[in-house]
Formats: sequence, structure tokens, C-alpha cells
Amino acid sequence: MQADAVAGHRSLSSLDKACVATLALLALATLIVPLLARRDPLAIGDVLTLRLLPPFARDSHGEFHLLGTDRFGRDLFVRMMLAGRLSLAVGVVGSVLAAAVGTLIGAAAAWRGGAIDTISMAIADALLSIPRLVLLLVCASLWQPGLTTVVVVLVATGWMGVARLVRGEVLGVRTQPYVDAATALGARPARVLLRHALPNALGPAIVATTLGVGNAILLESGLSFLGLGIQPPSPSWGNMIAGGRDLIVAAPWVAIAPGLALIMTVLACTLLGDSLRDRLAGEAGMTLRDRA
Repeated sequence: MQADAVAGHRSLSSLDKACVATLALLALATLIVPLLARRDPLAIGDVLTLRLLPPFARDSHGEFHLLGTDRFGRDLFVRMMLAGRLSLAVGVVGSVLAAAVGTLIGAAAAWRGGAIDTISMAIADALLSIPRLVLLLVCASLWQPGLTTVVVVLVATGWMGVARLVRGEVLGVRTQPYVDAATALGARPARVLLRHALPNALGPAIVATTLGVGNAILLESGLSFLGLGIQPPSPSWGNMIAGGRDLIVAAPWVAIAPGLALIMTVLACTLLGDSLRDRLAGEAGMTLRDRA
């Protein structure tokens, strides 16, 4: 009965499967759709005949436009998938790098203690006391806007929470008997940390990384919307929404389509991260009951 309960707990729910399928389908579409496009999604087309065609329309050449065209006659669906490629890449890379930096800092602070712990956590607390959006705006305004700047800014402003989570987990793990056993057998402190303590403290960091992907995509879109992120003609969901805000009455699909894609992606990442957090919390609770 207990094994069945554990298996049922670990199996994916319908909502989890829907989130995974949505993200997988979106990632596949961002890779394939721009490659199959007949025209360059960055090139300006025949503005007079192709400008602001509605969704499901055909142009004068007989080409079908699933989501219509923008003010420059470019296919909106192809550009949205190309923008999704950049937004997903920025979200995943920025979140993973921020988690890696936070994991290293938090693990080193907990393992070494002393001045390293005090200084690193003081810096993390000071940065956490400032709203992340303010940090993002300040950093983005100091450097040249672009893809690299957005990733660096996301990493520089996103490592603090993961560092505190990993620090707390490592402080708890280092008191476990297997850590003392490895130390007694002569393993060096770095090996004990990397091989025994850190792998057992990565659960919260993985959850934070999953939740951070959606947050990073949303922040990148916000920066691009304000003109501080990815710059045109390279499409991003943020600058596509910004480019269509003055057309919200005449051609609402120009801003609504990338906005819906952004909402769907962030929602799927958030729901998947919440499910993973609940799953890890449930497994931890079952482990404590088994020990009792």
C-alpha cells in the first residue's frame, strides 16, 4: 500500500502533463516554424499589400497568415515563434546560470562559515531588500541593451534567493551521519561537499530554478517592452507587445498574440514549478514518517 501511494504521488497529474506538453510543443514550434518560413521574418515586406492583414487571411500572393501580419507586412506567427525562441532561451539560460551562481555561493557559505558566510549572506540580504525590477532597470540602463546584457542582468539579480535556500539545506545536511562517516574515512572537505552534502541539498534549488524560468521570461519581456532589453529588428514578446500597443484598436492581434503566448508560457512554468515543489515536500513528509 505504501509503495502504491508513493508511486501515485510521483506520477504526473493531468495538469503537469498539460504544462509539459505545452512547453514542449512551444519549444518545438520556436525551432521549426522560423526554419520553414517562406520569407525572412526580419525583412520588411510589401507594406502596401501586406500591412496589418487579419488572422487567417491570405495575401495577394496566396500565402496564408495564421495570425495575420504586423505594420511592416511581416507574418506575425513566424515572428512570434522566433521571438519565443529568444525569450525561452533567455529565461532558461538566465534562470539556470542564476541558480548555479546561487548554489555555489550558498554551499560555500554554509560549508566554510565564518567571514565568508557572514559577508556573502549580508550581500544577498542587501540585494534582496531592493525590488528586483528596480535592480533590473538600473543595471539595464547602465549597459548597452541586448541579449547578453539581459542574461547578465538576470543572473546578477537572481542568485540571492537560491543562495539562501542552498545555504539552509547544506547547514542541515552537513549534520547527517553519512557526512560524518565520509569525513571519518578521510575524504577531503571539498569532496564531502560535492559528492555527499550538495547533491542532497539541491531539491529547493531545482524548484527555484523551475519557478525562475517563468519569472525570467516575464522580466525579459518587461525590459524589452520598455526598450531596455532585446532590440528590434530582433523580435521578443516584449518588444512585439510594445510595437502593437498603438494598434490595439485598429489591429489588436498584433499585441494580443504575443501577449497570450507570454501568459501561457509563464503560467505553464509556474504551475510546473509549484507541482514540483509540492511533490518534493510530499516526499520529504513521507520520508520523515518512515523514519518515525
